[in-house]
Formats: sequence, C-alpha cells, structure tokens
Amino acid sequence: MNERELLIRLLQGPASGAELARHCGQTRAALWKRIDALRTAGVAIGAQPGRGYTLQRPLELLDPDLIRATLPAALVAGVAALDVAWSLDSTNSELLRRQTPATGAAVLLAERQTGGRGRRGRDWTSPLAANLYLSLARVFSGGLARLPGLSLVAGVATAEALQALGYGAVRLKWPNDLVVADGDGLRKLGGLLVEGGGEHAGPVRAVLGLGLNIDMPPAFAAAIPQPWIDLATLAGSKRADAPPSRNQVAATLLVHWLPALEQFDAHGLVPFLSRYARVDALAGRDVVLHGEGGTRAGQAIGIAADGALRVRVDGIEHHVHSGEISVRAT
Repeated sequence: MNERELLIRLLQGPASGAELARHCGQTRAALWKRIDALRTAGVAIGAQPGRGYTLQRPLELLDPDLIRATLPAALVAGVAALDVAWSLDSTNSELLRRQTPATGAAVLLAERQTGGRGRRGRDWTSPLAANLYLSLARVFSGGLARLPGLSLVAGVATAEALQALGYGAVRLKWPNDLVVADGDGLRKLGGLLVEGGGEHAGPVRAVLGLGLNIDMPPAFAAAIPQPWIDLATLAGSKRADAPPSRNQVAATLLVHWLPALEQFDAHGLVPFLSRYARVDALAGRDVVLHGEGGTRAGQAIGIAADGALRVRVDGIEHHVHSGEISVRAT
C-alpha cells in the first residue's frame, strides 16, 4: 500500500493501526512512518483510542475521469491528455520535459509539488491534496512576441471561472496574481506562471501553470510570508465542513481556459482588454513600482494594448512591462 492507497483507505473511515498494518502488509512501525509522512505533507490525521487513525479534515482526491466527464463535449476534443500525478517537483517542469501535442492541450495536475515555483523563482507552498496545482501545455502561433500577453489572458479566464463558481470578490493583480481585496491591501489567492519558447515569428509552445489556494492546512499557512486567502475562507467554510471541490474547480477552470486560449491564439490580447478591466485589482489604486531604477510611487490606470501596466507618475503616464508592483498603503 502506497501513500495514495493509504489515504484512500482513511477516506473510508477510521481504521486501527493493526488493521492498516495488516492491510499494508507492513509492521506497525513502518505504517507509522507512512502516517507521519502524510502528516508532514499537510494531511491532518488524528489517532484516537478505540477508533484508530482518522482524517481530521474533509479531503477530496483529484479524479481525471471526473474532470474530463464534467467538460462540455465541444471542449473534450481539445484536451489531448489529462493526467493527475501523485507527487511532482512541479507540474510546469514536468510538462516542459514532455512533448507538447501538435494540436489540442495537455493538462497535468498534481496532488503535491515538491518544488512548486512562483514568479521570479519564488517557492510556491504546495501541501498534499489541499490546493490546486494545474498546468497546461499548448502550441501557439504568432511568435514569441505574443506570449507576454498569455499570462494576462489566463488570469482573466481564471478570475472569470472563479467568479462563475460564486467567488465574486476574485480579481487579477497585474501581471499574474489572483487576489482578493482586504481593506487597502490585497490577499493572494493564487498565481500564474507561463514558460516556454519557440521561433521568433513561428509556432511557440507555452506551458501555463496555476497554483490556487483551496483549503490551506494551518501548518503550511503559518509559513506563507505575505497576506493570503483560500477558497474555503471565501466560501465561509469552517475546517470541519466540506471544502470547495477541487475537481469542480479544475473542470470549471478548463471550461474557461480552453476557449480563451483558442481566442488568444487567433486574435491576440486585444479581445481581452475590456474583460481585463472588469477584474483589474489595481485600477485607481496608489501603487509602488519596484524596478532596476529604484522605486517610484504612482497610480495604476489599467493596461495598454500590449499588456503593459499603465501607471501615472507625477502626472505623466508610464507603461511598465516588468518589475514588481505593490499596493501603497493609504
């Protein structure tokens, strides 16, 4: 019995150590090590006299067949592959190692990432069977110059998907963070990472990755060095209640991603500018630009046609293509 099989058994209800050891064909000591490994990975497992081991929080494993079956028939043909891995360094890294399909998209999810990455190489907190780690690989026409707009398109589609699920407060912070406003500040819900390459004016392949907080375990939450939030909190779910369905969230994301990526491939960023404006978390806010030339304070006023952030500094509009943007406290 591997970790996944052990977790599936615990999902069925409490089990004594002796029962689990017999089922695994292992000693009690070996079983305890597996239980401890699951706890370290973020799964809350309790041990009660007379009941044995039991899950302390509801948990749902990802099911690729269920996700695919939830997709509309018109979109299924566009998914060349849809897989769920138990544990990977990174879903983006794994898809970069694989061959990208010539047509359609390859989709990969993981129950856990051991080397999840955010923007600028930052670590992404990735506990087991708690959040969503989803990557999609696809070939795009239009050359490398068009790719910078991809994270904005994916961000818009992600925000719209979550709003469709009832999370109306979700917004997009340029260029690739899913956030929720909290007073004058923002709490991070998720992040997007686009990687890939190809010909300057020909086909390019891109891997689009999303890390989304669904139901963050408290022990992992304590180590996050910035304001954050998860869908369970947005939904008002208590830890004893059922958290949002990760399979439903994954399917809804794909329902919004796949048509958006098709439209982006055909028409670029322009059709998404008005949609971006509706989910823009920075528009009208005082911000601070952190770049190679130091820091500058200004006001965000939307995005340009090429995806650059428009910022008014001392009455002059600047277009920002890269760097860090933070909301300035008032």
